[in-house]
Amino acid sequence: MEFRKRIEELLNEFLDSREDLFLVDLKFSTGDDITVILDGDNGVTLQDCLDASRAIEFNMDREEHDFSLQVMSAGLSEPLSAPRQFKKNFGREIEVLLNDATKIEGELAKVDDEKITLILRYRKPKEIGKGKVDVEEEKEIPYSEIKKALVVIKF
Repeated sequence: MEFRKRIEELLNEFLDSREDLFLVDLKFSTGDDITVILDGDNGVTLQDCLDASRAIEFNMDREEHDFSLQVMSAGLSEPLSAPRQFKKNFGREIEVLLNDATKIEGELAKVDDEKITLILRYRKPKEIGKGKVDVEEEKEIPYSEIKKALVVIKF
């Protein structure tokens, strides 16, 4: 069996046994350095990363094919990509970069398999008279229009 396919198969077997975890990214470098990025509905612990690493390493023969393996959790700086990641961050502020380079920031209010819905809050000038008025609106964004989405970190 091809090396990369075997790694994917072992990783999928591990993830099938751990329904709370899911794959965010799997990268292979030209030197067979493998990077696995996991996320979970309730976060990812160090033990989760160790278990995933062991599930792969203990079933591969390094004599047959030498590789390095790094298993990590998706950090705050990692873009959201899977619908499960969006669901996990429900209620948080996120910044979305659309395919047309438009940036939108809002509270993640709804998530389904096709789109997300953000609550946008901003101030705009009154239609009559001076001053500004607070505005709150919902904006639906299909996943196909999202180039990149990040959780906004506030201190």
